[in-house]
Amino acid sequence: MSEGKAKQLFTTENPNEILVHYLNQATALNGKRKEHVDDKGIVNNQIDSLIFNYLDAHGIATHFIKQVSDSDQLVKKMTMIPLEVVVRNAASGSFQRKFDTPYLLEFEEPVQEFYYKSDRLDDPFINDSQIHALKVATAEQLAVIRDQALKVNSLMKKLFAEAGIKLVDFKLEFGIDADGKLILGDEISPDSCRLVDAKTQQSLDKDVFRKHTGNVMDGYRTVLDRLQATVAE
Repeated sequence: MSEGKAKQLFTTENPNEILVHYLNQATALNGKRKEHVDDKGIVNNQIDSLIFNYLDAHGIATHFIKQVSDSDQLVKKMTMIPLEVVVRNAASGSFQRKFDTPYLLEFEEPVQEFYYKSDRLDDPFINDSQIHALKVATAEQLAVIRDQALKVNSLMKKLFAEAGIKLVDFKLEFGIDADGKLILGDEISPDSCRLVDAKTQQSLDKDVFRKHTGNVMDGYRTVLDRLQATVAE
């Protein structure tokens, strides 16, 4: 068993499959702040499972196999590429701070950023030349990651828009499966996305926890309820 900030990973009888257990834990500041949050694991697992099923149905190759319980899902075992790709549709978070832009300034086209996954280094920004120098990913892998990230963005923007939610930005992680294929992994939920109500611009994601602006689960439950209603239509 291994444990991350919000999930536990367990081996299974199949060496190429992993059981993921979602924890009732919220974190901020790269894990330096942790708090127990009732039902968070259940809600995040449901949101993540719904989104990955949606992406799978629209041709995105992912690690997701199936949801097996309220808090658990089965995924493909992968060798993760130590990169986070962030896709931004509007200004928020570190982009807004670095470039002093208005909050939620719309971009004419999505912005892509890469960060090197290292808790010890606080996940520093990394560019293509640095990725190649450190042999983090090949040029071919990076091209696939960029392309897939933009496709995921288009699909998720449409899904969230139908649910009355604006997809501000999100992070993705990719890895290599047992067949040597580069596929989407990790998690997609309000923990890894910035989401705001399309009408009120109220935050529906982990920013509520980061900024101490309310009950974080109110937004997470709103996201789940709206996505479930949208998919059911």
